[in-house]
Amino acid sequence: MQQVSLLTKDELSVWGWLVSKGINNAMQGLSGMIGAELVVTSLRMEQCSVQQAADLLGGPENMVLGIYLSVEGDATGHLMLVHDPRMAYNLIDMQMGLPCGTTQQLDEMERSIMGEMGNITGSFFLNALADATEMTLSISPPAVMVDMAGAILGIALADIMKEHDEVLVVRTTFGTANQQVDGNFLVMPTMEFLKAILKSTPSGAKSW
Repeated sequence: MQQVSLLTKDELSVWGWLVSKGINNAMQGLSGMIGAELVVTSLRMEQCSVQQAADLLGGPENMVLGIYLSVEGDATGHLMLVHDPRMAYNLIDMQMGLPCGTTQQLDEMERSIMGEMGNITGSFFLNALADATEMTLSISPPAVMVDMAGAILGIALADIMKEHDEVLVVRTTFGTANQQVDGNFLVMPTMEFLKAILKSTPSGAKSW
């Protein structure tokens, strides 16, 4: 786990515990939707400049499918599911019970399925955080986009840049045990979100 300057070492440890709890819950929800167990293969916290954030997804010009959700309630922040489009189509096929490779484009029905995946993932993630902190947290309706990574990330980063030039990103890579459907779940908190969550976390909370 990389040490970052946005939080103290102790704060970062508690934040890592909260995020891990939320992501495990989110993967359970998404697994139930697609009917296959999703496994978290890596979880990393990274601090980088706003300009470098898109490099985490293959570079700013890399085409990706993104599902964007904003966090509302007692704190605000940003959640995003990001897939290689081909991997996203495989997830759609799994959810619809079709052979992988069937879906080749994102029409209205496919876009709706991806939006619901984002809705379930975000809701389960925030529910775990809300249970641990006794905060009221909710997500916005999902926005499904196919665009360059830099353009998709720009939605969240524009808000974060109002506070500082660096971003703390939690990047989770996940997939199934027997099919290649890797994806990324990004948690990009504003400083207001971080401080509110940590202030509401019980003092006896575990560290990561």
